[in-house]
Amino acid sequence: MRAGATILILLALAMALAPLLLPDPEALDLSVRFAPPALLHPLGTDELGRDLAARLLAGGRVSLAVAAATALLAAIIGTVIGLVAGYRGGFTDAALMRLTDGVMALPLLPLLIVLAAADPAKLGLGAEVLNSEGFAIARLALIIAAVGWTTVARLVRASALTVRSRDYVRAAVAVGATPGRIMIRHILPNVASPIVVATTLSIGNIILIESALSFLGLGIRPPMASWGNMLTGAMDVVWSAPALAVWPGGAILLAVLAFNLLGDGLQRRLDPRGGQTSQKAGG
Repeated sequence: MRAGATILILLALAMALAPLLLPDPEALDLSVRFAPPALLHPLGTDELGRDLAARLLAGGRVSLAVAAATALLAAIIGTVIGLVAGYRGGFTDAALMRLTDGVMALPLLPLLIVLAAADPAKLGLGAEVLNSEGFAIARLALIIAAVGWTTVARLVRASALTVRSRDYVRAAVAVGATPGRIMIRHILPNVASPIVVATTLSIGNIILIESALSFLGLGIRPPMASWGNMLTGAMDVVWSAPALAVWPGGAILLAVLAFNLLGDGLQRRLDPRGGQTSQKAGG
């Protein structure tokens, strides 16, 4: 857990300080195309003379913003569905779980490609909005979250089924508390641990999905940088300038590893019995 948190803190600090210490990531200088690492350009430059370190950290801000927004949105959707299914039970539970099973059965990447290929210009939004960084992040977060809430929903539903039979929930029902109040005040705080763990672990997977969509030209689009579209730009020069692919690929690997380490650590901290069981099984 400490290793994952340390890596993420260092990444966050580097991304926060990059605008102060590095050149503009979109500044072109064709006279220094494919320049090797130097004092002015710590990781060298790309095919358009842009600073590779600045673009790597700017792309990291976008990729991590997409991952965080998506994980949060998917956690909210999954929590609502799981709470309602677990507390209500009966037909409501069966219907919501069949919906969850149906979404889980869909082929993920082809479905995301179809959703991402939809033209947002048909919504009647202005060019300024369509080309803004905020819209690009929100659009991708909505697309991925639309199919990424199922794990949280199943975990919350399983925990809610257990919690709803406890004495304090029965007491709240007996005094006339509304179902909404019971779910929010009495059940939700007691199922928060699996939500936190599942959300943290999902961020690594979301980074990979965003990178894949951006690599295919369906996610974050140039000139805005993301780790996925940096890999796309490196495809044609991967043999002559391998650093253009190695750095964003390494950043993706490092970020995914850090979130997985953090998620595993949180799981052991928040669910000691689960951690002990895993250790015994491994031994």
